[in-house]
Amino acid sequence: MNNYIYILTDSNRNCLHVGMTDDLQKAAKTYRELNGLFFEAISNVSRLVYHEAFTNEEEALLRFKELSRYTRMQKERLIRRRNPNWLALGIPAAMASINPSSLSHRGVRPAFTNRAQN
Repeated sequence: MNNYIYILTDSNRNCLHVGMTDDLQKAAKTYRELNGLFFEAISNVSRLVYHEAFTNEEEALLRFKELSRYTRMQKERLIRRRNPNWLALGIPAAMASINPSSLSHRGVRPAFTNRAQN
């Protein structure tokens, strides 16, 4: 089972929210459907702009804690490296198209591919 860390934002990129889940699709759906429950209704944090997949829950938790301590500027840089246009990301059905050379030393497996690179 995969564990995911993710970053969500609103349409104006005012708020950046870091989260962790074992079901990325369900988490993204929850934020869309329950708008205003976790944040002020005006922020509408529902766009998934970044995520990483982990096979080990402990590694995911360590990465979650690390990203939670990031400053806004650090989070923005992280997002822009993989998603330069801050596009709302879909959840891919298959992870087979991932380039193995993009994997980091931490065992991070990116859960999306950048269309600009294809």
